[in-house]
Amino acid sequence: MTAPSPAAPSPAVLAAFESAKGFMPAHEGLALYAAAAEAARRLPGLPLLEVGTYCGRSTILLAAVAQEAKTLAVTVDHHRGSEEQQPGWEYHDQDLVDPAVGLMDTLPTFRRTLHAAGLEDHVLALVGRSPQAAAVWGRPLALVFIDGGHTDEHATNDYEGWAPHVAPDGLLVIHDVFADPADGGQAPYRVYRRALDSGAFTELSVTGSLHVLRRTGPGI
Repeated sequence: MTAPSPAAPSPAVLAAFESAKGFMPAHEGLALYAAAAEAARRLPGLPLLEVGTYCGRSTILLAAVAQEAKTLAVTVDHHRGSEEQQPGWEYHDQDLVDPAVGLMDTLPTFRRTLHAAGLEDHVLALVGRSPQAAAVWGRPLALVFIDGGHTDEHATNDYEGWAPHVAPDGLLVIHDVFADPADGGQAPYRVYRRALDSGAFTELSVTGSLHVLRRTGPGI
């Protein structure tokens, strides 16, 4: 039987996470790691998947679990930046613009992040649009972490594309869930509510804006 991953990342993994570009705070990262470790323990051999790679901050955590559990972390992103990361918006980072084409390109930084963490061999990076990747994906997943675009279109596409691939007893993790519009955008909250209302998922834990749900029934 595959050995379970530890419930908390090693100091080296935590240091790599904290030094990587990204927006997830440490307490939510620890909750994501624990969820991934639990999913890998319950469903050995099944991959862990995230939607929304950015520069690989959260990928480090999933890859560390995958390394320990002898499975694979899969991360999906077109690497052109989400809507709030474009020029003129709050989270734009000029250092991530490809000067040759004038567009965001987080892929090189992501690759450097994984290399520095020593975790490249444990990650499959799918470069493309989430709905296209989901449409050709063909196996169950132990965990799906939704942290992509925050418009209703993108959040809905991520949920509809990937939630059906969560294996029975697997976990669906949704980031940036804010019940109060004053705290943040509502698209992740709406797909979180949709997941609960479907009857397919039961909530396990909440850490900041990170909600962890377990698949307990059909009906997605």
